[in-house]
Amino acid sequence: MKEYLDLVNLVLANGTLKKSRTGIDTISYFGAHYRVNLANGFPLLTTKEIVWNSLLHELLWYLSGEDHIRNLRQHTKIWDAWADEAGNLDTAYGRYWRRFPHPYRDKDGHWQVREVDQIQFVLDTLRTEPTSRRMVVTAWEPGNATTSKLPPCHYSYVFNVQDGRLNCHLTQRSGDIALGIPFNLACYATLTQIIAEQVGLAVGWFSHTIVDAHIYTAASGSGKEEYDHVPGLREQLKRVPGPLPRLIIAKKALPELKFEDFSIEGYRSQPRIKFKVAV
Repeated sequence: MKEYLDLVNLVLANGTLKKSRTGIDTISYFGAHYRVNLANGFPLLTTKEIVWNSLLHELLWYLSGEDHIRNLRQHTKIWDAWADEAGNLDTAYGRYWRRFPHPYRDKDGHWQVREVDQIQFVLDTLRTEPTSRRMVVTAWEPGNATTSKLPPCHYSYVFNVQDGRLNCHLTQRSGDIALGIPFNLACYATLTQIIAEQVGLAVGWFSHTIVDAHIYTAASGSGKEEYDHVPGLREQLKRVPGPLPRLIIAKKALPELKFEDFSIEGYRSQPRIKFKVAV
């Protein structure tokens, strides 16, 4: 997909060397942005293979509202590094999407907490007031963010309807260009299509702002060469994107959707490029 390759080029050409939490240096660019028209096809990268199964299991886990990885672990180990021994995750996106804690005072003046289902709020608003500009979902809870092993990276998104099409804008504080961004793009494109089909809309644009867009890098002889993503990305830039596939979702209510209700048609990717994740 050209938009992704343009993003890679932008960071490589204009980024600056920056230390990172992981101990691996990055080429970092501030305030990257791109957008793709979802009406042109499902944005699963064709210039390298993307593991669709893991991506979908992760998204369905988000939508379940679970704050542990016991069920997710059966399908992908993507969150194992940040969970405790029991599988509990202090920052679970779905917990905030479906059960965001809202403090309020009761009639006696005592503080109470109720949980807000932000996804349901979006669905209800799209059905009753689709022109609303308030369909915001956030996974950023300040108290959690100060103590979490890994606060949310893709922390807030907004839905917006134009000409009968559902658009989504994602804001991400930190984005690993080689590994994370292709997953984030496909994940939120899937979510946008799920929500659109639930309310009878077509898909529109996916727009993505990345505050710190970075590529991991390591100098030759540093002993960290296995984490250097630059050679793999330069290889990817040589490849010509192919036609985008289509995402097919069964006509079911959101709570009934299962992994088997999703399929990708026409996906043809070029060989996988291995990138090692810096934890």
